[in-house]
Amino acid sequence: MPRAKRTKVVSLTKIKSKGKVGRREIMVKVTDAIDTYDYVWVFSVENMRNQYLKQVRRNLGTSQIFMGSNKVMAKALGNDEESELKPNLHKISEALSGEVGLVCTNMDVEETKRAFSEFSAKSYARAGNIAEYQVVVKAGEVVRGVDEEPFPNNMEPTLRGLGMPTVLKQGKILLDNDYVVCEEGDKLTANQAHLLKHLWEQMATFTVKPVAYWHKSSGEFVNLKASSDKEGEGKGESESDESDDDME
Repeated sequence: MPRAKRTKVVSLTKIKSKGKVGRREIMVKVTDAIDTYDYVWVFSVENMRNQYLKQVRRNLGTSQIFMGSNKVMAKALGNDEESELKPNLHKISEALSGEVGLVCTNMDVEETKRAFSEFSAKSYARAGNIAEYQVVVKAGEVVRGVDEEPFPNNMEPTLRGLGMPTVLKQGKILLDNDYVVCEEGDKLTANQAHLLKHLWEQMATFTVKPVAYWHKSSGEFVNLKASSDKEGEGKGESESDESDDDME
């Protein structure tokens, strides 16, 4: 099978699934990648942003990324020793929990780790994120950014609608008193998140972290999360049991 010419991101949520036929089409994309590439990685994503995932994709070179239904990806790989496509591959399925994805790649281990670690980016927090610091808008004209740029006056109804007690006087948006948008440690509401975005306060950081990887030639599975959580444990294990059964 020919190698991928460039990294591909396959969003499984965008593939319309129609019963068993639709699921089979999704699973074939994953199983084809297993045949093509030497390594399969699980990575976790914090503060997912599509535009930043594209940069990670560029860092990964000629690789293929899958994000979407963990259940479907796990079934494609095999959920246990009896159903796994290759020895130990079911352990990758077990690592598919939470906001994670798969990377199928021919890059070596250290090169892949660097590709994950070399990119992070600040972004605007969303509802449910935790405030990293207190944000207070001072009394007087409402401004934003390090240059304290005044808001355009047509933004006044928007700010007021988000809970900031503003008034419009002589074309300027004003506050009679200091207004606390959030306190450090607050679980942000939708209104707070929108206000922070309007104030150009970026509190979220997009990051990707490797969770585990599997090597096709050796069948070795390495749980990186276990290695970091428990010193001396989870450094990986290799098993010789072979199970190349086809998926049902």
